[in-house]
Amino acid sequence: MTFTFVSNYINHHQQPLCDVLYEKLGDGFSFVATMPMEQERVDMGWDTALSELPYVKKLYEDPACEQLIYDSDVVLIGWSEREDIAQKRLNSGKVTLRVSERLYREGTYKAVSPRGLIAKYKEHIRYRKDPVFMLCAGAYAAADFNMIHAYPDKLLKWGYFPPFIEYDHNEIDKRLETAKTKQIIWVGRFIPLKHPEFIVRLAERLKEEGEDFHIHMVGDGELFEAIKSEVREKVPDEVTLHGSLAADEVRALMSECHMHISTSNHLEGWGAVINEGMNSGCIEIACEQMGAVPYLIKDNENGLIYPTDVYESMEQVVLRVFRNWHGYTHLGSRGYKTIRDEWNADIAADRLLGLTKALLGEGEFTLPESGPLSPAPILRSN
Repeated sequence: MTFTFVSNYINHHQQPLCDVLYEKLGDGFSFVATMPMEQERVDMGWDTALSELPYVKKLYEDPACEQLIYDSDVVLIGWSEREDIAQKRLNSGKVTLRVSERLYREGTYKAVSPRGLIAKYKEHIRYRKDPVFMLCAGAYAAADFNMIHAYPDKLLKWGYFPPFIEYDHNEIDKRLETAKTKQIIWVGRFIPLKHPEFIVRLAERLKEEGEDFHIHMVGDGELFEAIKSEVREKVPDEVTLHGSLAADEVRALMSECHMHISTSNHLEGWGAVINEGMNSGCIEIACEQMGAVPYLIKDNENGLIYPTDVYESMEQVVLRVFRNWHGYTHLGSRGYKTIRDEWNADIAADRLLGLTKALLGEGEFTLPESGPLSPAPILRSN
């Protein structure tokens, strides 16, 4: 089998899946990057050296990649910025999968725009009867595609699969149960949709409550200087601003913390930090509007969900945990097991190859009941 994954550029969230596919298919697997990595991502610590991995090919340097995309037995098309190439492949009738976050995160008004519908017809709707599946990278993507009647019965759960790090789940339990100063971590760009200001307010409230805690904030962005000023003025001893860190440094810091909070709103298509926080054995607290949350977290079973991107909604959940700490410490190891047992690159790659082989007539594949490639329910964010 020749399998080609087409996307804008490879990053540390995609690499684990690609590594497994390369391990299983050898030179039959290629990742075609359609553009160089943006400087903003480089400044955030994203590794440009990933573009030198043996299976990575660069369309922007080698036009022959276009023929590879057309000739491959299977092609998975992500965020390529090259819809012309995607359409050529889709019109070939060969096995093609698409992966997408939600279409209408800023509002469904575009779904009734004649101009927008024409574009979506060309990109998606006209393939509704073809053997093209949509891998929904986020819990609310399926509702958007369902709204325009695209990919009926072919909307499947998908997501991002950051590197999985193995821990002893008993050690995770011990780390949380014996915690004195509760270490909280928040990771993300300092931009409005991610609400870094919520974390400063939370630090103020926990300080007022007399709780024993420390908060680590990792990242940079347009709001960084404003947040830095607030921290210096209000909670200088309670919050550490780490700035941008490399991916492995973030994971190392997470593994020393007890709670990970994700505060993004509905504009967050997925939110791979949730995978990472759960893998690290942190008690995961996240806003339901983030694309990853309904797929990864079962409230009060392997993490905690708050319903809307309103500060008080998040604060209420955090205070509940602090006031009954030992009633929630088990969520750390349960979150870890969710990533270990289902939401990781090895399982995703095995299922992906099972599906594609079946589509090529090389066997049978039954969709799983949960996890990657299970049927995506039609969910709408608040």
